Amino acid sequence: MTKFSLLDLVPVIEGGTVAAALANAADLAKHCEQLGFTRYWVAEHHGMRGIASAATSVVIAHIAAATQSIRVGSGGIMLPNHAPLVIAEQFGTLDALHPGRIDLGLGRAPGSDQRVATAIRRTLDSDPNAFPRDVMELQSYFADDGQTGIAATPGAGADVQLYILGSSLYGAQVAAALGLPFAFASHFAPDMLDEALQIYRTHFRPSAVLDAPYTMAALNIIAAPTDSEAAFLASSMQQSFVSLRSGNPRQMPPPIEGYYESLPPQFQGMLDHVLSCSAIGAPDSVKTAVIAFIDRTKADEIIVACSIFDHEMRKRSLSIATEILSQR
Repeated sequence: MTKFSLLDLVPVIEGGTVAAALANAADLAKHCEQLGFTRYWVAEHHGMRGIASAATSVVIAHIAAATQSIRVGSGGIMLPNHAPLVIAEQFGTLDALHPGRIDLGLGRAPGSDQRVATAIRRTLDSDPNAFPRDVMELQSYFADDGQTGIAATPGAGADVQLYILGSSLYGAQVAAALGLPFAFASHFAPDMLDEALQIYRTHFRPSAVLDAPYTMAALNIIAAPTDSEAAFLASSMQQSFVSLRSGNPRQMPPPIEGYYESLPPQFQGMLDHVLSCSAIGAPDSVKTAVIAFIDRTKADEIIVACSIFDHEMRKRSLSIATEILSQR
């Protein structure tokens, strides 16, 4: 049985505030817990007015404190932005506060543009091959095996589950070599999904934490009672992508009737491409699309992205999706 989880970008809507976005995240996490979702992830993005999860570890603590059993973690922490020891300490602290519930998804993208990345890192003069070494250093801190000569406190002995994230073949290769679970960001970067999953499964090396490949694939789901209402709700996500690809990221805008049809062909084509891994529509339409995605990917777990302007409509969308998928 395929598991389902949620990836939340903690959107700041037009006219809204960061405080409201964070309150909505806690409420949505409780809703997902009641629906039976496996985990709830937030992502590290910087310098973006429409995303409130830049301080990812702090947001994870906020969400974990609002819930009881659902796993909570990062999808992901952009490891090149941080010293591995600092992340070991942060997630060791999270594990101490919420034992057995913390996930640490790791990526190597900056989570920002080059200007913001420089502000975070102070320098971009880094070894492009450092990501696997940094992951192994992080594993060493959690294992407290003495290889670094430093005991992470907190961190040593923490029960934190590691995942490798990717939107290309590189992440698949790293996850396979290290014997870690692999999550692919197909909700916005679908191009290499099939090849990445094949490479990961073919080259996977069993490890102390995982004896067989474990795959996660991201899928946009926007469900509503009718196809037309779902298309209307999806226009907020579409507007956000058009703004981002036009170099003008913004807070999440309210939906617009007929937005997709109003776009010039080049923007329609862009949306058709980047959002090709999506299930948008009435219950039957969503069910058909999700089953096709599961059949295509054979993923052990689907991580759902659900970008909707109205918080209650977002909760309703996840409820509809859970109900129809429980019947498949």
